[in-house]
Amino acid sequence: MNTKVKIAGVEFKNPVMTASGTFGSGMEYSEFVDLNRLGAVVTKGVANVPWEGNPTPRIAETYGGMLNAIGLQNPGIDVLLERDIPFLKQYDTRIIVNVCGKTVEDYLDVVERLGDTEVDMLEINVSCPNVKEGAIAFGQKADSLYDITSAVKKKAKQPVIMKLSPNVTDITEMARAAEAAGADALSMINTLTGMKIDVHRRKFVLANRTGGLSGPAVKPVAVRMVYQTAQAVKIPIIGMGGIANAEDALEFLLAGATAVAVGAMNFANPYTTVEVAEGIEAYMKRYGIDEIGSLIGSVG
Repeated sequence: MNTKVKIAGVEFKNPVMTASGTFGSGMEYSEFVDLNRLGAVVTKGVANVPWEGNPTPRIAETYGGMLNAIGLQNPGIDVLLERDIPFLKQYDTRIIVNVCGKTVEDYLDVVERLGDTEVDMLEINVSCPNVKEGAIAFGQKADSLYDITSAVKKKAKQPVIMKLSPNVTDITEMARAAEAAGADALSMINTLTGMKIDVHRRKFVLANRTGGLSGPAVKPVAVRMVYQTAQAVKIPIIGMGGIANAEDALEFLLAGATAVAVGAMNFANPYTTVEVAEGIEAYMKRYGIDEIGSLIGSVG
């Protein structure tokens, strides 16, 4: 039984990854999870300088999920290079670094500094607010997405994954723009914009007012977007959005994703990633499937 998948020439032992921002850089979770069992660890977003993030409160539970307005708080590229990458190199898993920034130059600074490291792939978070575009995210305008993808590809030494925002009118337009600019793969979806109000205090629950909705509530939207995108582009897709178990992950694979990432459920059950990987293997045994590749995009 072969669970290996390949994305842009990089081979993964299985299709299960962590979603950026939900697993740190694996350090805390390594007490619960054998990182060797994962196809890849995707780090929390890293910028060229430390970011403080948004004011609190910045997390709220909702029906079927959670809202977060963390604001990509991170200690910056120096800490990632000195602490996190050496830690992850101890394990037999691929390393994907999520990159964020407020200008194109910010992204390129991080991408260039990662060039000579033992990082396997870069995931570019284009849901960051573009300060030069009046805080419209890079991933919400096709021409902005094309420009940043093209700029990153010119500097990157590793394959580039563009992480798409679902907060757009047509996800396939964005996917095509990223592909046309040279993206090696796509990851999707990032969080949906949401809001929660405390009716007793008559106040916004989050200091930021809005936050990103993740968790099981977003899964049907994510599966639909992955399916649509798989029909529109030829590059591989890493599917994510509300994966809580192996059946959820298999929906994404059948819809056309080559790999999957577990996000919000890491907070509810830190064992989710390994349970998903084991569940996929059990499914393959149950149905006599020898090659996981035969499942990808096979929904009828």
